[in-house]
Parts: sequence; C-alpha cells; structure tokens
Amino acid sequence: MLLWFVIVYWLISVGIGLLAATRVHNTKDFAVAGRHLPFYMVTATVFATWFGSETVLGIPATFLNEGLHGVVADPFGSSMCLILVGLFFAAPLYRMNLLTIGDFYKKRYGRGVEVLTTLAIVVSYLGWVGAQITALGLVFNVVSGGEISKLAGMWIGSLTILVYTLYGGMWAVAVTDFLQMIIIVIGMLWIGGEVSGMAGGVGVVVDHAMNNGKLSFLPPPDPKEVIAFIAAAVTMMLGSIPQQDVVQRVQSAKSEKIAVWGSVLGGGLYFVFAFVPMFLAYSATLIDPDMVARLIKSDSQMILPELVLTKAPLVAQILFFGALLSAIKSCASATLLAPSVTFTENILRPALPHLTDRKLLFWMRVVTLVFTLLVTFYAMYSKASIFKMVENAYQITLVSAFVPLVCGLYWRRATNQGALLAIFLGIAVWLAVHLAGGDDPYVPAQLAGLIASAVGMVVGSLVKQFVHHDIHVHDRLRHGHHAADSHGVAHEGIGVIHRH
Repeated sequence: MLLWFVIVYWLISVGIGLLAATRVHNTKDFAVAGRHLPFYMVTATVFATWFGSETVLGIPATFLNEGLHGVVADPFGSSMCLILVGLFFAAPLYRMNLLTIGDFYKKRYGRGVEVLTTLAIVVSYLGWVGAQITALGLVFNVVSGGEISKLAGMWIGSLTILVYTLYGGMWAVAVTDFLQMIIIVIGMLWIGGEVSGMAGGVGVVVDHAMNNGKLSFLPPPDPKEVIAFIAAAVTMMLGSIPQQDVVQRVQSAKSEKIAVWGSVLGGGLYFVFAFVPMFLAYSATLIDPDMVARLIKSDSQMILPELVLTKAPLVAQILFFGALLSAIKSCASATLLAPSVTFTENILRPALPHLTDRKLLFWMRVVTLVFTLLVTFYAMYSKASIFKMVENAYQITLVSAFVPLVCGLYWRRATNQGALLAIFLGIAVWLAVHLAGGDDPYVPAQLAGLIASAVGMVVGSLVKQFVHHDIHVHDRLRHGHHAADSHGVAHEGIGVIHRH
C-alpha cells in the first residue's frame, strides 16, 4: 500500500512538472522562469530546494552521533547563507539582470575568471546532486521492502526527475517546489506529532537530549576544535553563496524586493523546519533504543526511515515518505538544472558564438541530460555519507568563487588580476592542505584555502596591473549599468543578457 501511494504521488508530481513546461519558450524561461515568479513561489523554491535528503536523513544522523555542534554547517550555516544572500547579494545581483552567476564574473573580471569560476561551480554540484540521487535509491529500496534495489532506485529517481527538468527548466522546478513545500511542511508536522506522542512529549525528548549533552552548540575550548567549528560553519554559509541555484532564485523573482525577502524568509523557514527531522531521529533513542544502537554503528541515515516504518501508522508513513520524496525531488531538480544552465551559457555558448536562442535552449537540455547521467554514476560509486557529500560540495566554491564575488560587489579596487590570483591561491592551498594534512589537519583545508583566496585578491588587486582596469566598472555594474569594453574587462556576454 505504501509503495503504491509513493508511485501515484511520484507520477502526479512529474505530471505537474511537465504541465509547467508549457510555459518555456526561450532560454530566459528555462533558466530563470522569465523573471516572473511571485513572492510565495520564490520563498517556496528557496525553502524546498535546500530542504533535501541531507536535511531529512543526513543532518539527523550527524546530530545523533555528534550533537548540535556537529550540525553547525547545516542547518545553521546553510540557512544563514540564504539570509545573507537576501540581505547583501540579492539586490545588486538582481539589478545586473544576469542569466547565470558566471555572467557576473564575466562582466566584472573578464573571460578567464568566468571560465575558472564556472568550472568550479559545476564540479561542486556533483556532491550535492549525488547526495539526492543516493537518497532516492535508499527511499525506493525502503518503501518497496527491498524489492527495488538502491541502484535501481537511483536510476528510477534520476531519470524521472530529468523528464520534467529537461522540458520545464526553472518553471517546472518552481511549480513543483511550491507543491512540495506544502507536502514537506504538512508531512513533517504530522509525523512530528505522531512520534512526539510515542516518546512521551516534546519536553521529554528535549530534556533527554539536554541531559546527554546533545544540545551543546559551542565546541570545547580547544584551539583545534574551535578552528574546525569555524571551518564547518563557513563551508556552507559562505561557500554556497556563489552558486547558480541561489542566483537563479534571485533572478527568477518578479522584482528586486521579492528577490530580497523571498531569500530571507525561505532561509528562515528552512532553519525552523530542519529541526523537525533532528527531533524525530532523537525521539527514536527513547522509542526504540535497540534499533538505534544497531543502526548507529552501521548506517545511521536509516534510523528515521526505520522508525517510521516499524512504529508509525500507515497515514504517517505515507506523509513522511511523501515529504521525504518531495524534499529530495525539489532539491535534485534544481541542482540538475543549475550547473547545466551555467555550463551552457558560460562555457559552451562562447565556443559556439552563432547560436540562436532556440539552439541555445536545445543545448541547455542536452547538457542537463549529460549532467544527470554523470552525477548518477558519481552517486553509484561514492562512499561518502549524504551529509559529507553535501558539505564537501561547497568547499571548492568557498576557496575559489566566494572572495571574487564579495570583492566584485563591495570593493571598488578589486581587479581581474586579483580575482585570478584569489582563485589560484585558494585552490592551490586547499589542495596542498588536503594532500599534506591527512584526514585531520590543524587548520581544515577549506579554511586555509579561503584565507589564501582573500590574500590573493588583496595582493593581486593592489600591485601594479599587467592590464589596465577601470575601478568604475564596479560602480556601473552594481547599479545595473554596463561599462565600456575599452577598460580591460571583457564584456562579450552583455548583448546576450539584454537579448534574453
């Protein structure tokens, strides 16, 4: 019965996504929904995109093992990312009328920086989308009672999500995200009430967690522990800001105000609801301690699904797995679309300069198909946990793309030379620490890389320029105006942005 409900829900949501595809007529519709999304849909797509497999399966498993300070990256860092985007990045980026985040780097710094940051951003999505595909395989395996293998579940999930993402683009993502946000909220609250009753009430669960030290947020007063805590926090808080899916939500809004407050509210809702799966998973330690003790040693990600399957009534099971599938689908569709759009626009399109808008739309769909196949193979062979896949995904953008983005918007003296040095130093130090520091370096690789990237930007921008750079480019771009091509900054894509 549970499996049939899951199948029907899955087919309905795919159908809705395909229906939304009828609104896609050009690349702007496909990439940013024609910049027509109202406030409630921007909020929903911000929330639903981030409420993925790691929120329902990865975060609770990490919380049970490490307590509250172990989940500083997500949900604390990730929700702060969305709020920071709304407060400091949404307005200036919206005024620039971008199709992709790569377009910002091209306008501000030139073609070289555009290519390097785009490649880093595309690669970073392997981990994030891989986590969603892995979770889909797990869910189909669980609800079918083992009849569908995890491997088969991965392919079923990725290929069906591909169908409506391929045709509907951002319109399909936004419409299905709105539906899935409703399912997530209802499902999580319902199952929360059910599990709370089994465990003796919210107060009992919270007191038990507090007495066992699980609610201690700050790390021990040890320098290495503090540095690791900071590194974990900034990985998702800052590393996920220069991401295409974030910019797509900003650019899809009807107005600048909607772009700003949709991000802030979506981030706030994500933070609040991310605690529900943690509460559910910890409740399992009171309801079925033997099951928790068994799974925490083998696969702690299975604790919550196992609890629901063995202890909750059918209605609660349907709502829980409906919410879980909604979370995974919304996250997976958005993160399949984002790297595909940015690769096509910022890597492929300049290599094929005579493409019409219709041909460009065709290539966006081809790249989406190819990326889906690649990321499914990656998920099949990855040994990392869902939480680690997501956390590791943002390290490369943190050390390569974050500093050039912030300085490009807020430091008038930032130059293309500084951006290039920031990218090279950030990635070089990050890789060096990974190779030399083993599994537990004193300063985590991503934090060392971030510091190196900042140093590279400052040094590279302040030393004598090899190519003349006009700092007024910064002012013109932030206010939505385009600088002249004669100032040492490449602007090949500006005509494309206007046409879209």
